[in-house]
Parts: sequence; structure tokens; C-alpha cells
Amino acid sequence: MSSNVTRTEAAPDPLASDMIGSGVEGGVGDQIRAWWQRVRGGDMGALPAIGGLVVLGALFSILSPFFLTERNFANLLNQAATLVVLGMALVFVLLLGEIDLSAGVTGGVGMALFVVLNAQFGIPWPLALLIGFGFGFLTGALIGFFVARVGIPSFVVTLGLFLGFQGLALVIIGPGGLFRLEVPELIALQNGNLPVWGGWAMLVIMLAISAGTSFWDRARRKRAGVPNRALSMVWIKLAAIAVIGGIVVYVLNQNRGQSVIEVAGVPIVVPVVLVILWIGTFLLDRTKFGRYIYAIGGNAEAARRSGVKVRWIKWWAFVICSSLAVFSALLSVARVGSVDATVGRDIVLSGVAAAVVGGVSLFGGKGRLMHAAIGALVIATITNGLGLLNLPAGVNLLVTGGVLILAATVDALSRVRSGGGR
Repeated sequence: MSSNVTRTEAAPDPLASDMIGSGVEGGVGDQIRAWWQRVRGGDMGALPAIGGLVVLGALFSILSPFFLTERNFANLLNQAATLVVLGMALVFVLLLGEIDLSAGVTGGVGMALFVVLNAQFGIPWPLALLIGFGFGFLTGALIGFFVARVGIPSFVVTLGLFLGFQGLALVIIGPGGLFRLEVPELIALQNGNLPVWGGWAMLVIMLAISAGTSFWDRARRKRAGVPNRALSMVWIKLAAIAVIGGIVVYVLNQNRGQSVIEVAGVPIVVPVVLVILWIGTFLLDRTKFGRYIYAIGGNAEAARRSGVKVRWIKWWAFVICSSLAVFSALLSVARVGSVDATVGRDIVLSGVAAAVVGGVSLFGGKGRLMHAAIGALVIATITNGLGLLNLPAGVNLLVTGGVLILAATVDALSRVRSGGGR
């Protein structure tokens, strides 16, 4: 494999990438200095988004006494879930330097098919839901065919589908039509909570999986003869998960009901989104498929000459994106409890914004799923905080647009500083 591809494959490891070739395990100080050098070189990752999240949290907690309450915290996580999943879906195509403007309406049509087949034709909901996801799979395959095989720019293909699928949703549901979601198991995704002990069990499982993955990575790197991150860094990461996760679980386990009925526990959607995040991160960081995505995004021609099947990788990336978009729409429908022809119409640009705000490059080859999740939390925090302040919806759009432009500017400047400007 050429040097271009090899460099890109190592990129997802933020701690060891500057130590490749040393042949020894670096210390904590060495790895922190390497990280700081990359930040100074323009590779800031999700650092600006994390800083923005902290600033927004502090600002809204001062402006509204309700922002830091247990009830609003749980509500914020439920609000963000749909955008988090959609942002993660779009990462798969953004890493290739492509875009999918139809992701939101693809999910909307998938949900329209699901609810109509279930409510009007009496098809059991698991089968109807499977058909909805099948629509997302086929849509991704169609986009991948036109982009990878025919050579039409993804912007044009997905813009056409964005317009056409709005009409398809109207045909399926009808103008002004609305169907209520009558499946308790799906409604619980956004409206149910784990038992108090379930939140702590979730945290223990997270720690076990993170530890297992980290030590498996160390063993794999040792067999390959490449540098490992310091063992102390693994323990620091696990301690951070334990502390932050423990605080989150403790807060969410407090009673946030407003009547005699107790409402407590981690929202069910939280572990669901975390599972998707872990699977997607594993796919991108620890499989050939993921490394090839980064390689194509970094230099598609170099990847092709190295033997990477660029067309198939692009095809599968669009399939994954559209399928996850349907799941994102499912979370949206579960939250509001109904499906109409407008589902997914307005969210796709927010999904792109979430990824870019989190640090995913629009030019391809740089970013992670966690970055999109953090970016989605930033946008959800803006929406939530401005809502608590009773400000007009137009202000929300203005602020979100300004944050997106700022994030895109940071991305462009970081590419210039790292020598990757166009």
C-alpha cells in the first residue's frame, strides 16, 4: 500500500500518530506534546466544539434557572438523539468528501412506509419497520450507484432525491395527513427510562467494553510492531468515563417528575445511541472498510492505485448513511408520537452542521463519529437554551447558522495551517 494510504489509515489514532516509527511505547508527556503539536498545526478535532459546549452550558445556566435541572438535562438528551444519529450517518459520506442532502427525507419516507403499512394494511409492525429500513438501504444503494458508477456529483443526486422524496411522502401519506404511532415498544425509545439500577449497569458495561477494546488495541499494535499509547493513558480514559458517566447517571437517576408520579432513570435512547456510536466507531477505526474510507477521503486516486475498491466503498458508505437516517427518523417519530409528510424535511442541514461543528471536514478524510455527536449536542444545546429563554425561532436559526459558518472557517483555516489547503 502506498505511503498516502498508510498515513491515512493511522490518522484515526489521535495519540500515536506522531510516534509511528519510534518502535517504542510513548509516555504520557510525549503523547500530550504530540497532541499539542497537532493542535498548533491546525488539527484541532472536536476541541472547538467542546469549548463551545462548555461556554454555552455556562451561559444558559446563568440566563435560565431551568437549564441545569435534571428534567431539562434529560429533555436535552432526548432532543439531541435524532440529530446525533443523523450527524453520525452523514459522517460516513462526508469522510469521502461527498454529501447526502436527501438523508432526512429518506428517513421520512421510510417512516411513512412503515406507519401506512402498519396502520392501513395491518402488516405487523416489525415487518413494516423492516420494509422502512429496506427503503433506506435501497436509497443508499441508488445514490451510491449514480455517484460511484455513473459519476454524477453526490450534491446533484441527493438534491434531486431531496426534492423528489418530499413528493413521495405526500403521495404515501397525503397532504395534511397524519398517522399516530401506536407501537409502545417504539414510543418507549424516546419516552421511556431505564430503571435506576439500569443506568449503573449501563455504565459498568461501557467501562468493560472500553477497557476490552483498549487492551485489544494494545495487543494488536504490539503484534504489528507499531507504537502503543502509554498504559497510563488507558487508565486515564477509563477514569474519565467512570467520573463523567457516573455524574450523568446520578443526575438522571434523580426524580424529575412534577407530580406524585416519580420519573427517574437514564432515558432509553441514551444506551441505544451509545451502541450505534460504538459500532460505527469500531467500523471506522478498526476495520479495513473504515481505513479505506479515510484513505479515499484523503486521496481517492492514491487509494485506487493501491488496490482499494473505491466504488464499492462509496456504495456502502451511502447505504450506511441512508439506513442510519431511517433510524434517526424513527427516533424523531417516537418522540412526537406521529408521522406526517414533513418528517425529515428540515433536519438534514442541521445534521451536516452538527458534523462540521464537531470537527468533521467537508473536504473529506478527517473526522470521527464522536465529533458529529459532540457537534449535535452543541446545536441541541443552542435550541434548548434559546427555547428556555422564549426567544423566537428565527434567533435559533441565526445563531446556528453563525456557529456553522464559524466552524467551517475553522476547518478551512486548519487545512491551510496543516498544508492541506486547496
